[in-house]
Parts: sequence; structure tokens; C-alpha cells
Amino acid sequence: MSDFRLKVFQSVAKNLSFTKASQELFISQPAITKHVQELETLYQTRLFDRQGNRISLTESGKLLLEHCERILEDYKRLEYEMHLLHNEYTGELKLGASTTIAQYVLPPLLGSFISKFPQVNLSLLNGNSREIELALQEHHIDLGLVEGIYRLPNLKYTPFLEDELVAVVHTKSKLSLPEEITPADLCNTPLVLRERGSGTLDVIERALGQHGIKLSSLHVLMYLGSTESIKSFLEHTDCMGIVSVRSILKELSAGVFRVIEIKDMSMHRDFCFVGQQGQEEGLAQAFMQFAMHNYKDG
Repeated sequence: MSDFRLKVFQSVAKNLSFTKASQELFISQPAITKHVQELETLYQTRLFDRQGNRISLTESGKLLLEHCERILEDYKRLEYEMHLLHNEYTGELKLGASTTIAQYVLPPLLGSFISKFPQVNLSLLNGNSREIELALQEHHIDLGLVEGIYRLPNLKYTPFLEDELVAVVHTKSKLSLPEEITPADLCNTPLVLRERGSGTLDVIERALGQHGIKLSSLHVLMYLGSTESIKSFLEHTDCMGIVSVRSILKELSAGVFRVIEIKDMSMHRDFCFVGQQGQEEGLAQAFMQFAMHNYKDG
């Protein structure tokens, strides 16, 4: 029902690119230009300044974007509430999830959700926790799931699942480690860890800090962008990784990895839904409730 031109303008304004907006909305670049020109004609003002291949919002464009975001959000809520009168969920829901959650928690939930509510157009953005929070702040997604311990004051966090990080080595590794080590032993142990901005590294840093150990004092061979890449790295390198226990359940059962206990070093965390403050209704809230009631842990 909403004016598609506003969606086009919002996409161009967020990406500051006609090309990226075209790719995001799956329409041609001339069509993108046409919609923007129609808005400029309607309001008799330029919405973008063009300098060569770069564009920026004019003051008029900034004003329109401010109203545009509210209007599109209202349209989305209207569509949701009207269909809810008939016990139907419909519309578009853009989710974002940090890497561990996207790979090891969400797939069965997403499958169940779209099976029960086929009229919902569901999409998923994958990134680390910082990237998901940024996407939410910039309105690229409606709801996020993150795994870190840091909280931004302008966002609302709702705990969903408990998780634990564990230290693991490949069973064929030549790295000689006992069943239990101390936090101090980590400084002399070759490690592979997740990258900066990941919720996993946040938890590790906090746990180290409780023992007076800085991340910079560790012997880190590599920082990698996903748990799967860490698992693969461990297969080919004699080192230790620290990952979510949820990500290695199959490998532990198959005897591929073994867990190394770190004495008195707890690495527990919550997986959390993260949304805009005051976001009490709509498909985002509906998905949260569905997830809370339907996730089968383990």
C-alpha cells in the first residue's frame, strides 16, 4: 500500500548510491532515477547533490528521509495490524543475526516461521554483533540477534538463549595440552579467535580481564571472521580455538574435537534479541514471541 517511491528514495538515501539501491530493490537503475525525479518534481526541490559519481543528501533530502522512515514504519505497522484482525501475519520482516546465531540457532526457527506464516517476506542479514547493531540503527533491519556483552543505550536487548564458550583442540593436533589449563597458560598457547567486533571476542576479553590478562598478551595466530573458518583452521594447524559450544556439538560427538577446561574462567553469555526502543508491536515482536515459544534447545 505504501508509496513505492518512498522506498526507493529511502534506499538511495541510505546507500548514497543509485546502483546499490537498484540492487537492493531488484529494479533497474533508470527506474530508480525516475522515482527520485518524480519526488523532486512533486516537492519542487532537489533531494540529492551530485558530485561526479558521488551523491549526498540536500537539506530537503534529509527532511524527507526523516519523515519517510516514520511513514514507512507506520505503513508496515498498519499492514500488520489490519491482517492481525484475521489472525494473519503478512508483510516484510528484515532480520539480522550475528554469525554464530545465524549459523547454529536460527535455521530451524526460520524454517518453522515461514512454514507457519508463508505470507511474510523474511530476509536475513549476517554479520558480527557490531555490524548487526549498526544495521538496526540505520534501519536496514527490523530486528537483530546478537551474542555480545556490550549494550548500546539507545537499543533494547531481550535475552533469548544462554550460551557458553569453550576452548577446543583438534583430536589429531600435535599441540600437547592437558585436560585443564589455567588462564595464565593462554599466554603461551597458540590460539585462533574470532575477529574484532564479534560478540565471541567480547566475552573472551571480559573473561581474560577478570584474571588481569590483556588480549594483546595472548599468542594469537589468526583472527577469523566465522566459527566455521576457525573449525577448519584447527583441522590444519596445531593450535587452540575458543568457540560457542553450540557450534561443535556434532564434532564433539564424533570425536573430532576435545574440550580443554580453563580453570576458574567462566565464558557464559546470553544470545539477545535487539530492537529499537519502544518497538512493542509488529512483525519483529511477533517473531520474537514465536522464537521464544518454539525454539528447541539442544
